[in-house]
Amino acid sequence: MSGNGSLVPGFDALGDIETANVVRCARVLLRRPLLRPDSPDGELLPLVYRHREVLRELFGVLLGYRVVIQRGFARLYKPGPVADTTRGISLSPRGYAYFALTLAALTGAGRQVLLSRLVGDVRTAAVEAGISISDDQADRRALSAALRQLVALGVLDETEGSVAPSAGDPGTEALLTVDIDLLGHLVTGPVAEAGDAEDLIRRAATAHHPDTGSLGTEHAVRRRLVEDPVVHYADLPAEQATWLRGRHAAESRVLERYFGLVGETRSEGMAVTDPTDYLTDVVFPGPGSVARIALLALPLLLERGRRTETGSHAVSWQDIDDVCGELVESYPAAWSRQATEEPGEPTRSVVTLLHRLGMVNRQDDGVEAPWLISPAAHRWVPRPDANPSTGKDHAPPPPPEWSLFDELEG
Repeated sequence: MSGNGSLVPGFDALGDIETANVVRCARVLLRRPLLRPDSPDGELLPLVYRHREVLRELFGVLLGYRVVIQRGFARLYKPGPVADTTRGISLSPRGYAYFALTLAALTGAGRQVLLSRLVGDVRTAAVEAGISISDDQADRRALSAALRQLVALGVLDETEGSVAPSAGDPGTEALLTVDIDLLGHLVTGPVAEAGDAEDLIRRAATAHHPDTGSLGTEHAVRRRLVEDPVVHYADLPAEQATWLRGRHAAESRVLERYFGLVGETRSEGMAVTDPTDYLTDVVFPGPGSVARIALLALPLLLERGRRTETGSHAVSWQDIDDVCGELVESYPAAWSRQATEEPGEPTRSVVTLLHRLGMVNRQDDGVEAPWLISPAAHRWVPRPDANPSTGKDHAPPPPPEWSLFDELEG
């Protein structure tokens, strides 16, 4: 922090009630980067608009994020961790392609457009982009899903008729109204500056607030802390890891003061949690067969795994499959029918969940490459709370090789 302990002067000059309101608004924008009156939490848009200057300063100074706040909507340009393919809108790869093509077609469509004309413009844009499309039912469903997503985002309004169930079907027609202002703020990356798709993704990931200069170490690390449940030093570039090691305590205070998050400092990195779970993508431990299997599997995988230099435990896919299979077989009544009847389904679902939580990652793309269990998994290793005979705490220390994710002093 600066010498007077203030990172965001406009925020720190407010009273307690107003600072609490700004934190609430900041949290809403982190969860709803596109906030509209009729969207979830949309009733807070007037409060966001009221504190727009402080919010612009807060996101710009702390994260290097640009935020546009108008009376009709608020848009936080939050690129996030582009390597994480588990986040984002729920579309198939084909649906994503149609989503991008539709955005391109809408840029010259005006404020109202017939569905049939828009479909034709999308197909023309695909030809110009060298993308092969067809007129079969699967492609129609993918296009319809992309259009429905734009309706849900408020970019399109079904003035007359509907885009569902399959756009492009003969006889299907609708009049769509386009929110031109919102359309212009939908894409995070600078499309005009990008040479290709990969360049656009890279530019979006490193986008910064225009008043804060290029994306530096401070902003890059804070973005990771705000967006990811677990940040390992080993996963950061050397400069970023050194910076975080020297500022872990200060950054925990920043996270709590400005975003209401709790940072837990460990020897391998930091874990960040939200006490209210509002900003939590996936609550864990949680209900359901997959979450229960994953919770029980973590300690068993740590036992099987080979400890690496970074503190992770390396296991094979066979190890994960064996552990999940043994749990399903040992407690068949505890799992859903799908978990017990479909071969390999529990393992795939558990790995997907643990990957979203940052608990497991593939070392590389090789077939025989090990899966790495995060040191943070040790927080779910069961330990007895007390000795029944004495009532005293009875939690024996783990073996030396399990001294991972220990808290640091200071």
